[in-house]
Amino acid sequence: MPLDNMLPQPNFTCLVDMIIAQARIHGDKTALRFKDRHTSYTALAARSADVAFALRAAGHVAGDRIAYLGKNSDRFYEILLGAARAGITLTPVNWRLAMQEVQWILEDAGCRLIFTTADHANDILQLAARMKQRPRVIVVDGADEATSYDAWCAAGTQSGEGADERDPEAVAVQMYTSGTTGRPKGALLSQRALLAFRSLPEEAQPEWNRWTQDDVSLIVMPQFHIGGTGFGLQTLCAGATGLVAEEFSPDLVLDAIENQGLSKLFTVPAALQLIMRHPRVRDVDYARIRTIVYGASPMPLEVLREAIDIFQCGFVQQYGMTEMCGTICVLPPEDHEAAGNVRMASAGRALAGVEIAIVDPDGKRLDAGESGEIVIRSPTAMTGYWNLPEATAEAFDAEGFFRSGDAGYLDADGYLFLRDRIKDMIVSGGENVFPAEVENAIHGHPDVAEVAVIGVPDPLWGEAVKAIVVLRPGADTDAESIRAWARRTIAGYKVPKTVDFIDALPRNPSGKVLRRTLREPYWAGQDRSVA
Repeated sequence: MPLDNMLPQPNFTCLVDMIIAQARIHGDKTALRFKDRHTSYTALAARSADVAFALRAAGHVAGDRIAYLGKNSDRFYEILLGAARAGITLTPVNWRLAMQEVQWILEDAGCRLIFTTADHANDILQLAARMKQRPRVIVVDGADEATSYDAWCAAGTQSGEGADERDPEAVAVQMYTSGTTGRPKGALLSQRALLAFRSLPEEAQPEWNRWTQDDVSLIVMPQFHIGGTGFGLQTLCAGATGLVAEEFSPDLVLDAIENQGLSKLFTVPAALQLIMRHPRVRDVDYARIRTIVYGASPMPLEVLREAIDIFQCGFVQQYGMTEMCGTICVLPPEDHEAAGNVRMASAGRALAGVEIAIVDPDGKRLDAGESGEIVIRSPTAMTGYWNLPEATAEAFDAEGFFRSGDAGYLDADGYLFLRDRIKDMIVSGGENVFPAEVENAIHGHPDVAEVAVIGVPDPLWGEAVKAIVVLRPGADTDAESIRAWARRTIAGYKVPKTVDFIDALPRNPSGKVLRRTLREPYWAGQDRSVA
């Protein structure tokens, strides 16, 4: 149910027009700060052109895929914008993944070029040497001439010319999402979709999301997630200044507020709680922060009360997903109350231009108050999944609504209440984990007969990964053995935090494991059955 079916025309529909226009308007104003490096809008536009030239000089053509694996860096946006100018798609890869998982993504995308940071360079160089296509590795902050980013860019500027890509439907980002079968899928995000909401004119933005050119944002959410990539793009679309942080720490956030003029912050509840536990949190002046935007999970009421008392600002909850280029639904400041209210158990209402409906298993629309699958139609929808036509066709219905895999209902006022996840996804600290990924990693342990993985409530991370294990007859093992086995092939955040042992998994008559039955005891008494 949209607030307004008419979405105003965004200022930009392709990335090259955005960065060229912002360079013309803002010139020497700082676009990005990273450690001691300040990059102006003029320099960012020029550097992105260098990247585009270098990609062409290296033989890359429109439609190619390149990868970035590393902690947050200002170089990421130079590469993203430069790749878009050359019609090339950037694949951001989660640096927390196990190398086996990284290799699968790189090979699935067909990346012949990988940008990385010095702290990951050795692992990526060794991985590249083992891969069939032997991708080239460039280290964005490295000093070795053979892998130097600066040297690679300089060689490109001497090579020749090429026209900028201005097709709004060109895929700028291929972002991998966890898969129901254990393999991630590459969501194809076009330039138009990425910019549809982020470059709206100021007067078309909701009040809480209006930026000024005086604003300073903190880009601390990982750039391999749409939250990190998108928040940086929104900063640039607003002509503001972005502080790029390698990774989150409470000290870093408080320093940015005290000493660097921070006024815009997007985070997850777990990170906000860590800030609130810092010993000097009540000694900082938060006057420049008008709103704090958070996503991935709701804010527990007691945490919100404390946050309102400390930060003295508005709070906005966002609900979205990679396939929608981020946010499609918000709970605005006026619906956040320290005393609590019914709407605070919701994910809020659809953004203008977004349609949200609830459907039954046959696709029939359900009335207000009736629970079913949440489906979404939005100008920010992905183009599809990379090389997966069947999965793409299954993801969208005949009217162009995306099947979210989340279950819930809409109330009479259009507020969306989440109730479950049809696809069994677990969201822990903002990271998506599908049970199949973890179960595949545990299967093969010599003592395990069966395993089912579920998400259970966690006061800090929203949900925690739990494995329910049935041992083989006569086997005797412990939780740490199961965890260590899984850790060999999957990222640490996917490894179960706890393991329970039972005699048999509950199943329906057709033999399907009843995850809902396994989850029920852990979620009893919670406002939502998902975080």
